[in-house]
Amino acid sequence: MSKGDSAIPGPTGDDLVRVMAALSSPHRLRVVAAVAQQRNYVSRLARELGISRALLQIHLRKLEAAGLVFAKLELSEDGKAMKYYETTPFAFHLTPQSIATAAETLHIEGASDGETHQKE
Repeated sequence: MSKGDSAIPGPTGDDLVRVMAALSSPHRLRVVAAVAQQRNYVSRLARELGISRALLQIHLRKLEAAGLVFAKLELSEDGKAMKYYETTPFAFHLTPQSIATAAETLHIEGASDGETHQKE
C-alpha cells in the first residue's frame, strides 16, 4: 500500500523506524526539545547544549532525514547567512496495533517488490 493510502493510519513501517532511530539518542532528544522551545541556529544551539558544532550537525542531519526538524537560511543584519532550525509538527500515537500495522509496510533494501520484512 502507498504512503498516502487512507487505510493505513499513521506512518509507514519505514518511516516509523527512521523516526524511532532518530529519537533513540539522548543528544537528539535534547536537540528536538531545544528547537521546540525556540528556533535556533547551529552555533548558538551547540553552545546551549554543550556539544560541538560538528557533532550537532550530525544529529541535525539525522533529525532532518527523519522529518522531525527543518532548516531555513536567513541573512543576519551584517549579511551573514544563518541556518535556523525548527521542529516540524509531528505526533505519533504508538500502540501494539499501530506498530503491527506499520510493520506490515516494512521494506529492506534488496528485497523484491511487494515483499515485506521485519527489520533487525
